[in-house]
Amino acid sequence: MRIRSLTARVLLLATLWSALGLVTIAVAISALYRQGVERGFNNLLRAQLYNVVNSVSIGDGDSLAGSPALGDLRFSQPATGWYWLVEPLGNYATAPLASASLGVANLAVPDVEVTPFDQNYERFYEMADEVGNQIRVAETEVVLDDQGRAARFRVSGNLQVIEDEITFFTSRLYGALALVGIGGLIVNGLAILYGLKPLDRARRALERIRRGEAERIEGDFPSEILPLANEINALIDSNRRIVERARMQVGNLAHSLKTPIAVMLNEARTLDKSQEEVIASQAEAMQAQVASYLNRARIAAQRDSVLARTEAQPVLERLARVMRKLNADIAFDLIVEPDLTFAMEQQDVEEVVGNLLENAARFARTKVVTRVVMTTREDDLTDGRRGWIEVVVEDDGPGLAPEQIGEALKRGRRLDESKPGTGLGLSIVKEISGEYQGTFGLSRAGIGGLRAQLILPAVTKDTA
Repeated sequence: MRIRSLTARVLLLATLWSALGLVTIAVAISALYRQGVERGFNNLLRAQLYNVVNSVSIGDGDSLAGSPALGDLRFSQPATGWYWLVEPLGNYATAPLASASLGVANLAVPDVEVTPFDQNYERFYEMADEVGNQIRVAETEVVLDDQGRAARFRVSGNLQVIEDEITFFTSRLYGALALVGIGGLIVNGLAILYGLKPLDRARRALERIRRGEAERIEGDFPSEILPLANEINALIDSNRRIVERARMQVGNLAHSLKTPIAVMLNEARTLDKSQEEVIASQAEAMQAQVASYLNRARIAAQRDSVLARTEAQPVLERLARVMRKLNADIAFDLIVEPDLTFAMEQQDVEEVVGNLLENAARFARTKVVTRVVMTTREDDLTDGRRGWIEVVVEDDGPGLAPEQIGEALKRGRRLDESKPGTGLGLSIVKEISGEYQGTFGLSRAGIGGLRAQLILPAVTKDTA
């Protein structure tokens, strides 16, 4: 899943890196501590081994004699896993010496080829004693007198001591690292949030521009973000100048064409009735065509502007009030989802919706229903990141057959010559919606007449 929030991305990466680092540190420290404990355990066994060696000699009757005092009560308590044992080597016969903890038990001797002695003539190996303790044994062989009589010396320790000590250490290590990790994540999170706060301010400034509450990004930004804010402000200023220039050119062109067309209409009144109707109708068509192309030029100049926005509720309610006054015998029902904003100029919204309402009123018998809701488009090239508003206008008139719908959308085509109009209304709606990358379609209405559906761009947080 793709994470769109920059803060969430940084926090996630910081958390993963911290967790990985702490786990690595915990494993490394645990391994090093185990090595240290085992090395210390071996040194303890070696020291005790040579204490036993120094305490034992050949006594009277060629027997082993000595009473090692290792200063550890575990060598006096049975079945502790802590034992010492001295066994004669060679041809002389004598009883072995053993710690009280070993009693009459014995310790197995591994093969020298399997566990050889090192350069100091020592070897360490692990085994289980007769009561099941896992023990480590330190062993050496020493010549005790000048006659070459020798003995095997062994001292063992219970390996559970190592495990208990390592468990005690690691439990506290992991607890300490967990506290450090949680504290580090909190500090990192606060630092990241504080560091990214200017970006959040910039985002809120863009939202204010999108909602029409501001015209520029204002605020004190750090040096890393200030160039971006300046460039956005420059882009907004440039876009505003382009829009104003386009509007001025459109106004100039409309003004320059207004007088010639008006002259043609006046001159037509001096002609015969048949000629007047032809010239007047053609002049009106020219007037509508000029207005249509001027609208297209104006929309092309500002359709991608962040300044183009119109709140749906007040505009549509105003259009509905006008239509109710002009058509007192027709009920105009308006259903608008709250807090909708078109990413369009107000006059373009009024143009497209007004044309649809006029067309519906022209053919409706008793009722026109308008529904405006938020929607989505499956074919949205912006990967679903843009919002859309659906405007549906239905009437209870005669409607159109499927084969008539295509004809109705053609410029200047009028299917009912008995009704007033130029036949340009629906084509203008189609062109304006297309300029805003929206869609327009006609179908059969649920209440019996024609259903006109518009999909127009919306202002959302994602399009700020």
